Amino acid sequence: MSRYASPSALSYSFGPGPVTPAVKWLIWANVGAFVISNIFPVLVLYFGLIPEAVIQRQWVWQPITYMFLHNGILHILFNMLGIWMFGVELERMWGTKFFLRYYAVTGVGAALTTIGVGLLPFEATAGTYTAVTIGASGALYGLLMAFALYYPDRPILMFMLFPVPAKYFVIIIGAISFMSATSRGSTVAHAAHLGGLLFGYLYLRGGRGGGGLSAEIKYRYLKWKMNRLRRKFDVYSGGRSDWDRKVH
Repeated sequence: MSRYASPSALSYSFGPGPVTPAVKWLIWANVGAFVISNIFPVLVLYFGLIPEAVIQRQWVWQPITYMFLHNGILHILFNMLGIWMFGVELERMWGTKFFLRYYAVTGVGAALTTIGVGLLPFEATAGTYTAVTIGASGALYGLLMAFALYYPDRPILMFMLFPVPAKYFVIIIGAISFMSATSRGSTVAHAAHLGGLLFGYLYLRGGRGGGGLSAEIKYRYLKWKMNRLRRKFDVYSGGRSDWDRKVH
């Protein structure tokens, strides 16, 4: 809850404020898919994420469609609440186009991580290969990573009980997901959570200005080339090089 003073009165507001366009579209799309999948439960088998189906049957749409399906009212309620709480501020800062692209990258990245874990030759991860994964949690964890990178000291309620700075909140939930992913018997897609965090970090910090890993490779190559030219022509910078400045 945030508090601000006005000349006439003291007002209170909860959350990030009015819903932004992309967040509103995502919420309505998830709610619509939730209603339809409850009327026709068999759709979960076709549009949920099953690594075996993606690899052996080439059901390549599943890494996208699984994000819009949920198992139960609490599942979709908490995911949509999280998308609203963290997505609205990020969309205002980035703009709708970049926000949707980032959401898609982290959601699909979470699916690819789940498929990769399902292919590992370990007993603890064997069940992932044939299990159905649904929900927007992977993309939501990507939003959490972005929120922690841009607002590291913003408090988030841990377990809805006590405030923790966003940077520590993400570290804690990441550690919990990692430890849970290696244990057997869990029905929560912890691999997807880890994938959302990982792909979110790589997308935003993999290159200068959020350009990703390809931008990082280009940056390193150009820096090496400039240093080589400096040595060739005996040119040295007199201070901190502009190449090392971070652009956000």
